[in-house]
Amino acid sequence: MTGKLLKFALAAATLAGVSACTSAPPPANVSGIMPSPYIAEGPVRTENGFLRGVASDQAPGITVFKGIPFAAPPVGDLRWEMPQPAADWDGVLEANTWGDSCVQNPAPQRFPVNSATDMSDSPGISEDCLYLNVWTPATTANTRLPVMVWLYGGAYNEGGGSSPFSHGDFLARQGVVVVTFNYRVGSLGFFAHPELTAEHGASGNQALGDSIAALQWVQDNITAFGGDPSRVTIFGESAGSAMNAALVGAPPAEGLFARAIAQSGTFQGLNIGTMVPRETAQQRTLTAAQENFGTTSLAELRALPAEEVHANLPGQGMIIDGHIIPEDLAKVFAEGRQLPVDVLVGSNEDEGSFTGIFGPPATLESWNQGAGFRWGDHVELGQAAYPVSTDAEAAVTATQPFGDNMTWLMRQYAEQQAALGVNAYHYYFRHDPPYDPDRGDLGAAHTGEIPYVFDNLCAPRTFPGGSSVELMCGNPEEEAFADQVSRYWVNFAATGNPNGGGLPNWPSVDELGPNEVMVLDGDGSGVSEWIGPLKAELYAAIYQDRVATPLGIE
Repeated sequence: MTGKLLKFALAAATLAGVSACTSAPPPANVSGIMPSPYIAEGPVRTENGFLRGVASDQAPGITVFKGIPFAAPPVGDLRWEMPQPAADWDGVLEANTWGDSCVQNPAPQRFPVNSATDMSDSPGISEDCLYLNVWTPATTANTRLPVMVWLYGGAYNEGGGSSPFSHGDFLARQGVVVVTFNYRVGSLGFFAHPELTAEHGASGNQALGDSIAALQWVQDNITAFGGDPSRVTIFGESAGSAMNAALVGAPPAEGLFARAIAQSGTFQGLNIGTMVPRETAQQRTLTAAQENFGTTSLAELRALPAEEVHANLPGQGMIIDGHIIPEDLAKVFAEGRQLPVDVLVGSNEDEGSFTGIFGPPATLESWNQGAGFRWGDHVELGQAAYPVSTDAEAAVTATQPFGDNMTWLMRQYAEQQAALGVNAYHYYFRHDPPYDPDRGDLGAAHTGEIPYVFDNLCAPRTFPGGSSVELMCGNPEEEAFADQVSRYWVNFAATGNPNGGGLPNWPSVDELGPNEVMVLDGDGSGVSEWIGPLKAELYAAIYQDRVATPLGIE
């Protein structure tokens, strides 16, 4: 028996023991259907109707429920509305097929391939896309396991809850219920329009509304799958991490989750800056609509095919919409008015390595010419933090500010949560995974931590961190590191503390020195040096100029 299968067997035995002691009588008979007390046998009763899942084809003991509607299809007059309740259904819904992904660009319009749409088993693409998926190791509804809800990345323009890299089979085997869901992307998910604002007092951030609806579904239904609604952790990467952090500052999300894990992104996005106001986003919408469709009428825009809307109207990402995000979240967090939830946040050492593939390598001349654009009034600080004297040094250094800026933002996020008196942990992912010989080595790249978080090294990767599936799948060293990282995440979801089970000690952010961070690395995880005082001083100064001063943050 392999190490992973042995771990599965032990987990299954433990969960079976818990379930045997806590099994409850089945729910009341509804419409002549009598559910089994055992989740795997089904059907399971939700507020909208009965579901039957399927056995995982990857991890013994896991039941998977695919394509569960958590909101009404956002089509017709519901296009650009906040999600409405899902309709009830009669009989038993066989939850064995992924719901369609939201409208986005598949290959060849998207290069490289889109992991949400271009795999051999990818679902279709449609505007009717508000579906979620559940992986559970529980045998009965009374198991009360922690719940982890994933928000995918994709620059606010792509992604899906059925993407293979985020399948929850192996993570669920560690004793959590895993939920993934689709949210609207591009101009169908981030759309501000004055007619919507006049009707609702707000517009934009429909994707955040989808996220809140999915989390409300979890609160209403997850006990039926063996989950504990009081121990819900949201986790996400890149755009999903930014949305995740925004939900921590969103009043309508209060009470829907207890913890948040943010991987490479905060409410500011991936770079230091203020949030876009609704009025600016509305004007961009009207300008593009008039130029591309000859109309700004909401009704006429709703009548257009969704694919044309996606292609010709700008998807603007998160904005200050006036409801979910009433004001710039930098001010909310600085003043301690965000939700007091535990957080585990961080980023990767080589986040910006993929930027080197766009255009020619930086030279000493081009690096120096861009100093004012990068550093504003802090060119001297920037040059001290990033000393460059040759073309070769410039080519290497040019990709570093992207990641250094991001890790500074993540540290600020952790410290702002810690100031509320909740648990807060900061990591720096330094592990360099193997890459195929014909592919450039991007190091600890953007998205590179995801296979380890999901303990899912054999799944296709998502852009840009395209580490080698062949060299990692079944590799004992890589599997051991994936086990470590995923156990940190699961421990945090269960208790608000990543430590336990013999893992290297992870201090809270309050216990770290100003240039210390928790490094995650297959060669040895533990507290180590962070980015250095000169870089920290530089990004603090840029934040003051670009965010704090304009917003009046003390």
